[in-house]
Amino acid sequence: IRLRCQKGIPPSLRGRAWQYLSGSKVKLEQNIGKFDELDLLSGDPKWLDVIERDLHRQFPFHEMFVSRGGHGQQDLFRVLKAYTLYRPEEGYCQAQAPIAAVLLMHMPAEQAFWCLVQICEKYLPGYYSEKLEAIQLDGQILFSLLHKVSPVAYKHLSKQKIDPILYMTEWFMCAFSRTLPWSSVLRVWDMFFCEGVKIIFRVGLVLLKHTLGSSDKLKSCQGQYETMERLRALSPKI
Repeated sequence: IRLRCQKGIPPSLRGRAWQYLSGSKVKLEQNIGKFDELDLLSGDPKWLDVIERDLHRQFPFHEMFVSRGGHGQQDLFRVLKAYTLYRPEEGYCQAQAPIAAVLLMHMPAEQAFWCLVQICEKYLPGYYSEKLEAIQLDGQILFSLLHKVSPVAYKHLSKQKIDPILYMTEWFMCAFSRTLPWSSVLRVWDMFFCEGVKIIFRVGLVLLKHTLGSSDKLKSCQGQYETMERLRALSPKI
């Protein structure tokens, strides 16, 4: 299965495969009717306002999400609202919106909801909680791995005093859905569902190594600002 996922899951099977790989299929079967139950509840107004404001920002050029109040945005709202009711102590985090949107492109709302639950609880636990402790810890882990993988990039980021949280938060919390070209996002997600968070680390290390890993590449990244700009606008070649 791992080799199949490395080759890329065929588009026609991707949505189903993700559900099996993540365990969300089982989760749904154990909780028949739970999503409908949450869907009927009104939800906490403080979260609903924030979710409403975020809907049109997710993949605004994708046909599913292009129209305000269209079926894509409605489903996105339902999935995100249901999660705030399912885990009221966590509520809503903005990085969950692009994750849920990618899932909705591949499966109906109920399946997308349970897939989101698995990502938040099994794959990236603690990433979407208020204090972001898990993401800060993983930022430190990524940075120490970079020391092994690309001493040049590590030295440059240390010298510029650029904290990992500044560049890797969106990468990790959105599982690269807002960073990489679309075809790469899907391939990364295939592997992520198969092998878990280590895939996110590997991709992050590749990006850092190929962006800042040689003296040639560093010529145009003299200062903190230039380095951050380079990491925000990654070359599609990578």
